[in-house]
Amino acid sequence: MKKKIIEFKDFSFQYRVQAEPTVKNINLTIYEGEKVLIVGPSGSGKSTLSHCINGLAPFFYDGFVTGQLSINGNDATKMNIFEISKIVGTVLQDPDSQFIGLTVGEDIAFKLENYCVSQDEMIDKVNKSAELVDIKKELYTSPYKLSGGQKQRVTLAGVTVDDVKILLFDEPLASLDPATGESAIELIDKMQKQNNKTAIIIEHRLEDVLHCDVDRVIVMDKGEIIADTTIDEIIRKDILRKVGIREPLYLTALRYANCEINNTLNLKNIETLELGEYKEKIKAWYENIEAYESDENKNPILELDNVNFSYNKEKQILKNVSFKINKGDMAAIVGRNGAGKSTISKLVCGFYKPTSGRILFDGNDMVDDTIKERSEKIGFVMQNPNQMISKTMVYDEVAFGLKIRGLSDSQIKERVYETLKICGLYGYRNWPISALSFGQKKRVTIASILVLNPEMIILDEPTAGQDFKHYTEIMEFLVDLNKKGVTILMVTHDMHLMLEYTNKVIVLSEGEKIADNIPAYVLTNKEIIEKANLKETSLHQLALKCNIEDTTKFVNRFIDYDRRVR
Repeated sequence: MKKKIIEFKDFSFQYRVQAEPTVKNINLTIYEGEKVLIVGPSGSGKSTLSHCINGLAPFFYDGFVTGQLSINGNDATKMNIFEISKIVGTVLQDPDSQFIGLTVGEDIAFKLENYCVSQDEMIDKVNKSAELVDIKKELYTSPYKLSGGQKQRVTLAGVTVDDVKILLFDEPLASLDPATGESAIELIDKMQKQNNKTAIIIEHRLEDVLHCDVDRVIVMDKGEIIADTTIDEIIRKDILRKVGIREPLYLTALRYANCEINNTLNLKNIETLELGEYKEKIKAWYENIEAYESDENKNPILELDNVNFSYNKEKQILKNVSFKINKGDMAAIVGRNGAGKSTISKLVCGFYKPTSGRILFDGNDMVDDTIKERSEKIGFVMQNPNQMISKTMVYDEVAFGLKIRGLSDSQIKERVYETLKICGLYGYRNWPISALSFGQKKRVTIASILVLNPEMIILDEPTAGQDFKHYTEIMEFLVDLNKKGVTILMVTHDMHLMLEYTNKVIVLSEGEKIADNIPAYVLTNKEIIEKANLKETSLHQLALKCNIEDTTKFVNRFIDYDRRVR
């Protein structure tokens, strides 16, 4: 009989600053050696549940507990956070909030130092953990100088460095490129199986998590567990879409082709999918989709002309990068972690200056433009919301830019409320930002830029930490802005976003541009995918399963059809 490692009984947790419990009526048992995926819309209580497991609630997030929670057979209410940390190792969705050491090596070693491990043993364990997550070459680098994906690997190494029983991952893929995300899921799977660990994964990127099998999927909504079963059953009952979670694209294609979603298909991922008689049905649907030709504007608004950039002589970040973003484009920059994507956005906004080359906006060289002058034309939403937030309350943060620009109180209120409604934040307008989840903070920062109506908006990972409902609301709002003439440029690891919303993709690898094309071409080109650490879309694999030779055309027609029916 399997040992119970985590057990909730009639459990509820209410933050001190809130009037009602965030998680309530939780009855859940997780067994030793299980791998469990927890999904749900933003604000459903997923992160709060994880905070209760790792002790952050109530030791860091003050609040009130009712009911029972036992961890490894011990009453969690009678344990301190240090005792819990010996059992539960956590990777948070915001890596910056987890760093302690001045270097990567020191950060990985922090837990071992607390356990008074000898230096020789510590060095050996740190090296092994760093090698496991491919971060060993950065051991003497400050973690704050790493890319988002590299930071996530450091926190992964910190989890593997000691012998905890439970591995808790709160959106581990949020900052990772697709191929690295796939490797991270394989790594989690390997750690869980080889060492009989209990792994709990909280993640919005469902299709990526399902790259490796999970034992159970727990679906949360409005603070309660509404489903606890296999992924096949959850897909068949259409629970994901009902609570606003994005389902894998290959499933959406099956629905569009009027295929019955049943347990004969083996639905858990695209590799196991058994189509049988549905192959011809999907092929017929694809062939009957009317092709759509868009009018492309060839008038450039942003142009990079042979741009080079380096922090020092030893490490060149960008190498002769040239591309054009046209007025009205909805474009994306993609590539592996550390390829230079975020650096480009910082160069455009004036945070850095190119080592050589030119950056032009609307035909004019911006070399002498200040950051303030550029901000009048270009809005920038950073990857980490904590680096942008300067006010205590949600309303004040979104209104801040308008106040600086001298708008009246009535104008500010009207524009702030309109933007908050679109971003799904109107109900939080009088909340302190500290009470929000990471995903909600992200929406606050996006709202604070969108409210200013710039000519061009650059968004660094705009959908990280967002459920499908809020992802769609934000992206459709950006589409509306785009239709009004605002140019959108997104730095992203989200291949779904790239496929569904962009008309142009710039692909970077090792600081060089390797592609400038439509998204369907990029995600069906094996050479580009391998060089840039991307991942083939499941639509490409679905087309191959149906013996459709022109997979790019299949993906393009799916996108066109999906846009029309949404």
